[in-house]
Amino acid sequence: MSAHGIIRLSGLEAQIADRIAPTLVDLGYELVRLSVLGHETPTVQVMADKADGSLISVDDCEQISHAVGAILDVDDPIPGAWTLEVSSSGIDRPLTRLKDWERFTGHLAKAEMDVALNGRKRFAGIVMGVKDDSAVLRLDNGEEALLPLSEMRKARLVLTDELIEACATLAGLEQSSKEGDQKRRVPKLNPKKTGKKN
Repeated sequence: MSAHGIIRLSGLEAQIADRIAPTLVDLGYELVRLSVLGHETPTVQVMADKADGSLISVDDCEQISHAVGAILDVDDPIPGAWTLEVSSSGIDRPLTRLKDWERFTGHLAKAEMDVALNGRKRFAGIVMGVKDDSAVLRLDNGEEALLPLSEMRKARLVLTDELIEACATLAGLEQSSKEGDQKRRVPKLNPKKTGKKN
């Protein structure tokens, strides 16, 4: 496994990710996804989080953009002109690394496979973690599906109230209680653990 931990990267994308991931780590960030789109003037899309798992701000995007831009200028992996886009992974983030499947245990996700498993390519269910390099989803019928990460085209969390609350809790944001307009301070979660409250 590479330093960035993203499972399905190859070619130019893997080369760029391998080069920028250590710098992002030094700055306190983690690479979540990297894509190179287009041919004449390619766009390099970088999606990142803070190392503690929280979402990045506009200022963080600017810092990442300057650092990644400098690396791409020096290494020159893309001939000619290119565009750089940096963004947060967002609340309904893609699940691209083994640790994403562990971290978001208990939350709803959707996945699409390259090859059909038991006659289907699309799955939705509750993330149950990782087993033998496969993501585990508990489906609506209660069965668990083992989805080989090496054969997964894409996967992302589904936006739910529980996910929004978990992300707000991680950020330490205040939320209004249901009984009134009093503000309550929600304790922070350990980003290495599940974000969903029991």
